[in-house]
Amino acid sequence: MKKLILLLLAITVSAISNAQSEKEKVQATVSQSQIEGHIYFLADDLLEGRMTGTQENRIAASYLANTLRGYGVKPNPLTGDYYQPVALQQVSPPLDKMVKLNAMSLEKIVALEASGLQYNDNAVYAGYGLKDDYINIKAKGRVLIIKGGSSETQDTRATFSLRNEKMELALKAGAKGLIELIQAEDQIWDFIDHNFNRPSLSVASNDASKMESEFTYVWAQDKEGDLATQLSQNRAIVANINISEAVKETITSQNVIGIVEGTDPKLKNEYIIYAAHYDHVGIGAPDETGDDNYNGARDNAVGTTTVLSMAQNLAKYPTKRSALFILFTGEEKGLLGSEYYVANPVLPLNQMVYCFNSDNAGYNDTTVATIIGLERTTASKHIKEAAIAFGLTAIDDPAPEQGLFDRSDNVHFAKAGIPAPTFSLGFTAFNGDVTKYYHRPGDEANTLDYEYLFKFFSSYVMAGRSIGNDPTTPVWTKGDKYEEAGKMLYGKK
Repeated sequence: MKKLILLLLAITVSAISNAQSEKEKVQATVSQSQIEGHIYFLADDLLEGRMTGTQENRIAASYLANTLRGYGVKPNPLTGDYYQPVALQQVSPPLDKMVKLNAMSLEKIVALEASGLQYNDNAVYAGYGLKDDYINIKAKGRVLIIKGGSSETQDTRATFSLRNEKMELALKAGAKGLIELIQAEDQIWDFIDHNFNRPSLSVASNDASKMESEFTYVWAQDKEGDLATQLSQNRAIVANINISEAVKETITSQNVIGIVEGTDPKLKNEYIIYAAHYDHVGIGAPDETGDDNYNGARDNAVGTTTVLSMAQNLAKYPTKRSALFILFTGEEKGLLGSEYYVANPVLPLNQMVYCFNSDNAGYNDTTVATIIGLERTTASKHIKEAAIAFGLTAIDDPAPEQGLFDRSDNVHFAKAGIPAPTFSLGFTAFNGDVTKYYHRPGDEANTLDYEYLFKFFSSYVMAGRSIGNDPTTPVWTKGDKYEEAGKMLYGKK
């Protein structure tokens, strides 16, 4: 009789659990107070902006690893702990930076490349430094003076995207270096200075055959473009340049990784990746209040906490598919943690059927969740329905001109063929309260609307559950630029 009672009790508990709706499972674990606790810790002044390679970044990683441990999430299967070491090359900017053109000192400069350059000779003005600008100029052995951007646009994003092309052209022409005059307002220049006049990072290469260029490439602020106009009219430009060599060393940072196994005997071999970056940009130029701590509450303590909420939920209520949680380092340094992971996965990439990334700049509409790439995968219906379930509307990228899909960690997975949208706080234009807080010291935990975040987090968890339980595997929508990569990865060509 006792065994019968225990059996009936077990059956009753199982029936109650199975009868619990997906929405109720979300509500059982997503807590506004817990959301606040995670974000306030990650965006605390004591973590000094969680810049990759710092002790504060490692503290954040330890917090995340131990949070996953506390939820009962399994560790990285390759290491037995919750870390994936990421080897990075750190390049510290040159200590000496002096540039004079016709005896006029350029005060605001950053070195993109610095192999050491002492130059006291005539320089050559070369327009925008693009292919047609090399006609009828003698570049060999000279430093070239060029304008930022191109004839079509001089904005800093376009200027940055052209830097490799300009450097390759200058090297091919035999130039010794480039001085590029950037037409930028002070706030934009402060952002450039914050990012380049401090150590830069890249994924360390083991390729001994990879040659480093003996070249120096400098950006200088030319706020109104007056200097470029003046020099373009000069036949002779005397340049006095002293740029010392950048200092290079290898450092180690870490991705944070955890796993929850799925419940279906077949579908558990397919994984949904839940991803976000936990690093930010550290200490930098102070704002008008004197605050120099770039706390990174929106970018990306919010996204990090979104993934933690998913981990907590799935540890308690696993879906049919398995879950791989990855919290990346080095996103702000060039998507480095995700670049490293895709090259060094802890499980085969062809078992990863979806990457649900979460990354943020800010929000200006608390009625929506903005999903970058919403309609690019067949899982869009689940994301839309999940948003509606918690009083939000899921919308697609309202600012395609920003190229946001290719500016977060999801893009490395997309290039590998894995369907990979990014779940972001609600914005209808990339302006206003988005740019007000984006990479600014004011991005602090106490400026967030936590009632909105509760809906936002609940929607993410609900969407993940729906994708994880759907018997049909999500894929790229027909005609997407990554569709062919997906077919290659999953052997469907």
